[in-house]
Amino acid sequence: METLQDKIRRVTAEQVQVVAYDPAWAMLFEQERDHLLDCMPQGMIIRIEHFGSTAVVGLAAKPFVDMVIEVNEVALAKTIVPQILEPQGYDCFWRPTLGDDTPPWYTWCIKRDTAGHRTHHLHFGEVGFKNDELRFREILRTQPSVAAAYAELKLRLADEHNANRVAYAEAKGDFIQRVMRQAHGDARPG
Repeated sequence: METLQDKIRRVTAEQVQVVAYDPAWAMLFEQERDHLLDCMPQGMIIRIEHFGSTAVVGLAAKPFVDMVIEVNEVALAKTIVPQILEPQGYDCFWRPTLGDDTPPWYTWCIKRDTAGHRTHHLHFGEVGFKNDELRFREILRTQPSVAAAYAELKLRLADEHNANRVAYAEAKGDFIQRVMRQAHGDARPG
């Protein structure tokens, strides 16, 4: 049986790929949203949103749909979500939102297609736990110059960190933090 460490090693070892925008991503979001609403206990899900680069028309992205699923009981989702989704082939993890062992925690699941490629990242957590990511999505949707700069950065970083998903994600952090500070009226450098 695969240990948690083996599972983490397996999913973090996959290469980083950034591709041109695919209009099918919006449909993949809708299909998965409908699937989750059908298979999860009634009343557990409060809100489902498409976020990340695949939610921004025209933006290059890693080719899987990020979804935030706000739930009414995070502790219940911790057990229920893997019980329902892992038999369907998803990989599910209980993980901190920020840093190592830093609350709030959430259930994160990876869905794959029949060829084993990631198609969705599902983030099940408390109401508001991904608000910053949703704000960043809105900035990218409404500010084409920021979206273009972000796409350029992601393509470069995918090339530099092709074999290291964690380093790729961390390397985008400075850009995202700068954009978020500017959005909040704090344009100080660094």
